[in-house]
Amino acid sequence: MLPNKTESLDWAHPLVRDWFTSEIGWPTEPQQHGWPHILAGRTTLISAPTGSGKTLAAFLACIDRLVRQSLSGNLPEQTQVIYISPLKALSNDIQKNLMAPLNQIRKLAEERGFNMQEIRIALRTGDTLPRDRQTMLKKPPHILVTTPESLYILLTAEKSRAMLSDIKTVIVDEIHALANNKRGSHLALSLERLDALIQYSPVRIGLSATQKPIELVARFLAGSKRPLPQIVNIGHARHLELAIETPVSELGAVASNEMWDEIYDRIAELAKQNRSTLVFVNTRRLSERIAHHLAERLGDDQVAAHHGSLSRKIRHTVESKLKQGELKVLVATASLELGIDIGTVDLVCQIGSPRAIAIALQRVGRAGHWHGAISRGRFFVTTRDELMECAALLYAIQQGDLDRLIIPEQPIDVLTQQIIAICATGEWREKDLFELTRRAYPYRNLSRDTFNTVLEMLSEGVAGSRGRYGAYLFRDRVNGLVKPRRGIRMTAIMNGGAIPENGLFTVIAEPNNVMVGTLDEDFAVESNRGDIILLGTTSWQIKRIESAAGRVLVENAHGAPPSVPFWRGEAPARTDELSWYVSDLRQKLNDRLPNAEISHEDIKKHPKSSAAIAWLKKHCGLDTAGAEQLIDYLVQGRAILGAVPTQQTVIAERFFDEGGGMQLIIHAPFGARINKAWGLALRKRFCRSFNFELQAAATDNGLNIALAEQHSFPLTDVFQFLHPHSTKEVLTQAVLQAPLFTTRWRWTATRSLALVRFRYGKKIPPNIQRMLSDDLLAAVFPDAAACQDNLGGRDIELPDHPLINEAIKDTLTEALDLDGFLSVLNGIGNGSIQCLAIDTPVPSPFSHEILNANPYAFLDDAPLEERRARAVEMRRILPESVLQEAGKLDQAAIDEVQREVWPDIRNADELHDLLQTLIAFPQPDTFTERPLTG
Repeated sequence: MLPNKTESLDWAHPLVRDWFTSEIGWPTEPQQHGWPHILAGRTTLISAPTGSGKTLAAFLACIDRLVRQSLSGNLPEQTQVIYISPLKALSNDIQKNLMAPLNQIRKLAEERGFNMQEIRIALRTGDTLPRDRQTMLKKPPHILVTTPESLYILLTAEKSRAMLSDIKTVIVDEIHALANNKRGSHLALSLERLDALIQYSPVRIGLSATQKPIELVARFLAGSKRPLPQIVNIGHARHLELAIETPVSELGAVASNEMWDEIYDRIAELAKQNRSTLVFVNTRRLSERIAHHLAERLGDDQVAAHHGSLSRKIRHTVESKLKQGELKVLVATASLELGIDIGTVDLVCQIGSPRAIAIALQRVGRAGHWHGAISRGRFFVTTRDELMECAALLYAIQQGDLDRLIIPEQPIDVLTQQIIAICATGEWREKDLFELTRRAYPYRNLSRDTFNTVLEMLSEGVAGSRGRYGAYLFRDRVNGLVKPRRGIRMTAIMNGGAIPENGLFTVIAEPNNVMVGTLDEDFAVESNRGDIILLGTTSWQIKRIESAAGRVLVENAHGAPPSVPFWRGEAPARTDELSWYVSDLRQKLNDRLPNAEISHEDIKKHPKSSAAIAWLKKHCGLDTAGAEQLIDYLVQGRAILGAVPTQQTVIAERFFDEGGGMQLIIHAPFGARINKAWGLALRKRFCRSFNFELQAAATDNGLNIALAEQHSFPLTDVFQFLHPHSTKEVLTQAVLQAPLFTTRWRWTATRSLALVRFRYGKKIPPNIQRMLSDDLLAAVFPDAAACQDNLGGRDIELPDHPLINEAIKDTLTEALDLDGFLSVLNGIGNGSIQCLAIDTPVPSPFSHEILNANPYAFLDDAPLEERRARAVEMRRILPESVLQEAGKLDQAAIDEVQREVWPDIRNADELHDLLQTLIAFPQPDTFTERPLTG
């Protein structure tokens, strides 16, 4: 039973209690349940919907303690509260939102005759100006708002460590966005370093709206040596109003320009009906493009873009404009998806699928971000597969499901970096250092042998052609001590963090030399002087490209027609849970539709189809037109393949392309991580069997391999080419020769500080970083850089080196899903997954989007213009005759083909040539005499 309003705040100072009741009102459920545990000093994890007041639930007890100290005149000049957020924008927002209640409480105190000392709040992120950082050291804030990376720097820099010596409370917001990646592992070690610095355990409070399984997140928050936290689970559901918007034009495998115009017009129409609209996209390029087109419809001053490649100043300006109601539309990437208070956003529009259930909930939750409000979201689909995926997404949300978080298991590169940073503060006993690392939950199972291997690498370094890499420590094996080498503190501070490094050029606007953002290295290098680019919805003209310095100098182009930059990167793969819902939705619709034996037109008129459409409208947020298109897509695909691909029914489809070769499609909606593993392993198996490198691609719904004339085999055999017992070795050999591994290796080497991004205070250009990465790889793994001709056909042997092991683990378990793929192969082997194989006269509609896959789906290095998959004729609507006769053999067609291929011999030379090329002759009685002409 919940206490009443007065009882809930009995613990608070009258000033704090009166401020809360007058400004906020009634405590929300997470506040009423969370405060008793926080006040008792227990580690607490609060899971509640966005806008439910969970951030204030964490802060109010801290504010109350600071107010009491301030009123008594005993407020120490020390930081007592640290708030950690994964986003700079969120940290900036929290600082502003804390200032308001503190100012109101101080004003209330003055009215009542109380004298309060100033309670200071400071923001420390990568965007914080140097003068503000110095001020912070001289006058420490009582509440510090920061990011995981900045906390790491504060724990490593000598002067800032003193500022953290009296921390009472640590608040980790949006903990779900950290726990399942290496940033979370990095933070977990930083939190244990903080405990070691202050020699006691401050109260830890975790906040999130989307956590599954919540017990695992709780263990991550507490670490391995603390008791399990108190879990306040209010759930993640809130009042949502969701719908899928389908364009007027019929959906296909690729969106046309006309369809995009319809989407822009519809968003502009919705924006005019609301105060502020937030549009989410999955790429920075799309953010700039959509913002540009919407600005043409709504006005340049009414639309802005927001993404991580814009400068701090531009991002803050845009956030302030939105919060103050000066913008109608803001087009953003993930940079704004977490719990930021961005004013009265009435509607969220999502372009395409967000690829994850939790991300969809977080993004839609930005609309109506206040207690009791309705969050309204519209999902705009551009292809038929997106229509299916978004329908499955809304069904998953209706079912109350979430994506499962997977916490990385003892990432060695992060451990290496943190050991360097820890030892940079002074010498450590190896035993104490080992115990500290094991207190972090991701490293609870770290073995002493693995730990010793890391220490050995850090003390010995790696001998490369350019000298020794990564020797940071002196190791006293006799006394069990590790000591820092000279200069490692600065290296750790300048190069720390777990976010992967991508090659970016800084964009500087002249004549004021103001940074406006960053560009992808490839785009910058391919650009020319005089080109007009779009960045932050502003047109800029390129004046000069300084490759050595990694800079692009620009000036304002005053609205000249621009080109939209691109930023290369790995596209987010669909989560396992959402992939399961896509498969489940396909199966549910197939079961609800009439069988495939009746004609396509009869199926559309059948009562079962009407019932399926009604079900889609009720459970999946579709209108009638969208539901009909989804049904039509499924029916057409089923007519060609004879079944619908699901996670229980995998279908291999093969057909001819326009170049005379064949395309193999395996329809398997397991998600891109599993399908990429399947495609790479299958491509390697084909390479060894036919001695031929094949083009391949993999998407969330299947994989494509382009076959040549010599690749002839019974189609059913494709499911037997890989065996679970040998697949890991085959896949390892495949990734070693793919760009996937070299990228992951560079990230691993950079995280572990074996490679540094900054040297002598200057950033190392991206091209030089890649060269250094290749040199380091050649030093620790010679076979990876060796000429393959000299290997004599043998497999590449992996060296037992901690960084190589980590890079391979990242490749197989993060970029790919080896365990999931092995589970699929086992399912095929034991019969729990049905396998069908069919040679089709035309590509099925299910194959169209796989054939038109974007470059990030390619598993080889052939460019887009050379893809054999693009040499396939695809029809949006298949003729009824094809739908009815798909898969059937027509004797008349067979006779016609035989007549067409029968040799037309005109003279003796042609007869002689024919006899030399034929390998089989018909029976003698089938010969007919024909006089030679000429």
